[in-house]
Amino acid sequence: MTLDITFKLATFAAVFATLFAAHSFGDHWVQSHRQACGKGAPGPAGRVWCARHVVGLTITKLVALLAVTFVTGLYIHPAWLAAGMGVDAASHYWADRRTTLQALANRLGKADFYKLGEGHLGSGAYALDQSWHVTWLFIASLIMTGGA
Repeated sequence: MTLDITFKLATFAAVFATLFAAHSFGDHWVQSHRQACGKGAPGPAGRVWCARHVVGLTITKLVALLAVTFVTGLYIHPAWLAAGMGVDAASHYWADRRTTLQALANRLGKADFYKLGEGHLGSGAYALDQSWHVTWLFIASLIMTGGA
């Protein structure tokens, strides 16, 4: 019993650390300028730019997870991996359409914080965006660990 709990904790820690690192790289280095500027635009064009960003980000995370499994021998059941990656990708797309996250911030009384430093890196919108993503990385990691 103790060994099983230790294994699951180690799996969760490895998956979360991997997703966190890959997210940071994918969200800032892999994402193109056009994707960053266009993903929040209204209509089909914005949805396409956001989808392209999420696909690139998801591939980045999968490559990182594959590297960790190859080097460490960690096993993540494919169904749990797919479920976790799907939840992560959907939550990322939802937030990066921008109006959705802004509406949630407004509804939760965070409108002033969301607008803080508007138009600059390090803004309230950016902080809320990244904290949203990290929370869903945590949830995705829990899902993926479920099959360990």
